[in-house]
Amino acid sequence: MKRVALLLVAALALTACGGPGRPVDLAVVTAVDRPQPDGSKPGEAGATGAQPSGCGDPTASLRPGGLGIAAGSTMAKIRDRGRLIAGVDQNTYLFGFRNPATNNLEGFDIDMAKQVAKAIFNDDSKIQYKVLTSRDREKALANGEVDIVARTYTINCERLQQVSFSAVYYTTGQRVLVQKGSSINSMDDLGGKKVCANVGSTSLTQIAKHPAKPVPWSVLNWSDCLVLMQQGQVAAMSTDEPILVGMAAQDPTVRIVGPKLTEEPYGIGIPKANTDMVKFVNAVLERMRGDGSWQQSYDRWVASRLGESATQPTPKYRD
Repeated sequence: MKRVALLLVAALALTACGGPGRPVDLAVVTAVDRPQPDGSKPGEAGATGAQPSGCGDPTASLRPGGLGIAAGSTMAKIRDRGRLIAGVDQNTYLFGFRNPATNNLEGFDIDMAKQVAKAIFNDDSKIQYKVLTSRDREKALANGEVDIVARTYTINCERLQQVSFSAVYYTTGQRVLVQKGSSINSMDDLGGKKVCANVGSTSLTQIAKHPAKPVPWSVLNWSDCLVLMQQGQVAAMSTDEPILVGMAAQDPTVRIVGPKLTEEPYGIGIPKANTDMVKFVNAVLERMRGDGSWQQSYDRWVASRLGESATQPTPKYRD
C-alpha cells in the first residue's frame, strides 16, 4: 500500500508540474520566420561585365604554346608539388557537384580540370579540389590559393582586370526558373518580386538592371536559391541555362521560362601573372577538340539534360 501511495503522489506531482493545465517553460513567440541559408540577403552586385577602356574582345585568349613543360614554368612547379589545385563548385548539378553515392566531385567543369591535370601528370587523379563560391573565385586566383578555376566562370572585361582566362570552352545564356504552378513566363513578369542568384555572379547584376525591376536576392550557392524558391521565399531564380537545367533535373515541380537574357562565355580562370599556364591550358583545350574528349564530356553532362547538341567553341586568340 505504501508503494502505491508513493507512486500516486509522484504521478500527482508530475501532473501538477507539467500537465495540460500548467505548461513547463512557456515561451513567448512574437514572430515565426522561415529559416534561410547562410549568406541569404538582398542582392549584392556581382561582376557587371563592364568594358573597361582598352579591353577589346574579352574572349580572345593567348595562342596555345604546346603541351611541353619547360623547367621553371608554372606547370613544372605544379608537377614538382605533385598535384594540381583546382577551384570548383560542389553544388551545381551537371557542372560541379558531389555524387552522393560515391562522394566524388563530378560534372562538365570537373572534367575540364581533370584534363589539365592529365596534361601535366599523365594522370587526371593528381588533383586537389578547392570548393569556391562565385564571389571567391577572383580572390582565390589572385592569392595563389588555386592554380585554375573551372566553375561556370563567365569571361568579361571587368574580371580580366584581376585574372586571366583560357579560350572559351562553353557558351550559354541566362534564363529564369519558376514553380510549375506559377503564372510567371519571363523576367518581365517579375517586377517587384524577389529573384535569387549567387553573390558575385553576373546573373545577380543582370537581375538588378532588368527594366521590369525585379528585386535581386543573393545567396552563396545555387542550391540555396532552389530551397528558397521551394519555400516561397523568392518568386524565381535566374542564372545560366545549364545550371537551371540541373536544378530542374533535381526538382520536377519547377520549369525554365523566357528567352536567354545574356550570352555567357565560360573560360578557365588562371592567375593573371601565369601567362605560360594560359597558353598551356589552351593547348589542352585544343587537344580535347582533336581527341573528342570535350564532346564526350558535353554529351554526357550537358546534352543529355539540355537536349541540345553542340560542338566545342572555336577559339579566338589575341596574337
